[in-house]
Amino acid sequence: MATGIMVACTSPQPAPVEEREVTRKVRTPAEQESAGVQVYPLQNPAIVELTEQAAAAEASGDFQAAAVLLERALRIRPRDPQILQHMAEVQLQMKDYDQALSFAVRSYDIGPRVGEICARNWRTIAVAREHLEDGPGAREAEQRAGQCMNTRPQSL
Repeated sequence: MATGIMVACTSPQPAPVEEREVTRKVRTPAEQESAGVQVYPLQNPAIVELTEQAAAAEASGDFQAAAVLLERALRIRPRDPQILQHMAEVQLQMKDYDQALSFAVRSYDIGPRVGEICARNWRTIAVAREHLEDGPGAREAEQRAGQCMNTRPQSL
């Protein structure tokens, strides 16, 4: 009897971070290519707490909980490009490619045109379009991601 309960309560382990498509195709390349200065607005402590909890839920593989927490953060600050992009990445992991595309586009529309967030927007758009079988759109988005990086001239 106890064995049956334990089996019912166990959940599948999340894929290791390095195997997750969002990490491999969106976050890591944007972070590695981002050599420019990143400017972020001051955050409301409630938003900081919600986004930290969402990141922890995401890391444990509970994408639904992460989405709920990010939705709460968006109720406080609906036009925050960082929260919108984080939600886009969670939606990608939930395989809701239309929603991922929508959140990434919204984030880009109100966010910075250079830097890591911009690159993550376009990489998310590329992955979503790839899954939505829009090859030309995915390739175009991947090219746009490269244009987000503002690096200092090598002569300086």
